[in-house]
Amino acid sequence: MDTHRFAAPVWSVFRIVIGLLFSLHGAATVFGLFGGAQGSGKAVEVGLWPNWYAGLIQITCGLLVMIGLFTRPAAVLASGSMAYAYFVVHQPDALMPIQNGGVAPALYAWTFLVIAVLGAGPWSLDALIRRRPGVLATTDAKVGEKVAEPATA
Repeated sequence: MDTHRFAAPVWSVFRIVIGLLFSLHGAATVFGLFGGAQGSGKAVEVGLWPNWYAGLIQITCGLLVMIGLFTRPAAVLASGSMAYAYFVVHQPDALMPIQNGGVAPALYAWTFLVIAVLGAGPWSLDALIRRRPGVLATTDAKVGEKVAEPATA
């Protein structure tokens, strides 16, 4: 059985689920939904560094990754924010993620880094925009490959 035919759709579903889960963390932090920030039942105070800003990044980048729009830059920002969370918040408590409570930030950091490298996949707004005639696809063009010129009005 050829499993390669499932790779692209499964990758898109993976990206969608990761984006959804990440945005739910942000909604809990910023709006107090789903049990609130760290299970407190409340939102984090607006502007509180770094928690509120982390929640804002989680909502924004999570939704962008989920729908597959500006996926690579959103995934880079999400990965960086989770690396920051791991090294600044969790790692000073202990070396290993299982000891310092940093498993989720470590997994998100690496997952978003992989999404940034591999892109959104076929079920994304990025792919839909790229398929439109007259849209420059410079980010996915190979070296030496001719890119379609934009349509003139």
